[in-house]
Amino acid sequence: MQHIVSHKRMRVLLLSRYARLGSSSRLRYYQFLPELAAHGIDVDVSPLLPDSYLSSLYRSGERPLSMVMRAYLTRIVQMLALRRHDLLWIEKELLPWLPYGFERLLLKWAPPYVIDYDDAWFHVYDSHPQRFVRALLGHKLDRIMQQAAAVTVGNSYLAARALAAGAGRVEVLPTVIDLSRYGAPQDTDGSGPLTIGWIGSPVTARYLGLVLDPLRRVCSEGSARLVLVGANDNVVPELDAARLGWSEETEVEEIRTFDIGIMPLSNTHWERGKCGYKLIQYMACAKPVIASPVGVNRDIVEHGVNGFLAETPEEWYRAVQTLRADPALRHTMGMAGRAKVERLFTLERVAPRLIGVLKDAAFPATQPAGLVLSAGPSGRP
Repeated sequence: MQHIVSHKRMRVLLLSRYARLGSSSRLRYYQFLPELAAHGIDVDVSPLLPDSYLSSLYRSGERPLSMVMRAYLTRIVQMLALRRHDLLWIEKELLPWLPYGFERLLLKWAPPYVIDYDDAWFHVYDSHPQRFVRALLGHKLDRIMQQAAAVTVGNSYLAARALAAGAGRVEVLPTVIDLSRYGAPQDTDGSGPLTIGWIGSPVTARYLGLVLDPLRRVCSEGSARLVLVGANDNVVPELDAARLGWSEETEVEEIRTFDIGIMPLSNTHWERGKCGYKLIQYMACAKPVIASPVGVNRDIVEHGVNGFLAETPEEWYRAVQTLRADPALRHTMGMAGRAKVERLFTLERVAPRLIGVLKDAAFPATQPAGLVLSAGPSGRP
């Protein structure tokens, strides 16, 4: 990617939710920082929650209260003593689970802000089982989006909510990869059983339960093996699988050992807001994919071209068996997926658009209300 350094530098405070272990923060923000710096945007990074918080959550399911309280206090003090910045760049919200009034007070004397969503976090509040939570927080994120200089989102489902909330500028920026980390496509040797792979976190591994029966059926026939990267042993223990720890340094090498990448999902409001990142990772490694036809998965997966969309257990079983029986089809689909990633889902493609959003938000130009400036992978906003 060609770097053009601006003489007039811009200063941004990034208020991310997590440190580098958090995939949303790492992918939506941190991977862009070198490119932003090369284009005259200096970013001061201030995550709300440290890596130790997620380590505790993934290891035991616990959310250490003392750690959360310290994090909230630190952010409040930081907002009350802001240094000179041209723009705030905020992941989802400043203070999760606190009413909008707190955010409004903290942002009252702050510079303009860009808010970003890669999940339907508003449904955590407006679909909460407790009525008082829905009443207190159900429209919190709508009000934050309404007051933002710009809202960036990962897909059209999230964009529709931002527009309905009255956001003045909405930009669809898919979650992308740094293609330089993935190298040239490499075929597996094709010997031995088919390797069905999944990558994620202990939180998202629960979706594997949706395809428990077809996966067990395929593997019991001796024609396939299952590799899970990032799933704890206590998640879907019924699955006989090789369970590997996730790390940023080894994730690409692990995916390269797959023959097929899978992404099962429930069909609920929350899942419709997901951005399909693991599909993009599989496809970047030239692996055919099988995914639930939910949300943006329908746009990323072209059924019969770069993989299969499967809904019922029988559809999942047939999709795996079709790919198991046809190595040439796996290769063709994998290369089609790689080409799509190169065309739509790379840092090089999205970084210039993000740079434009941040600079326009800090130094406003006139924009029509409610405008979506770019379309998603299907051509829809």
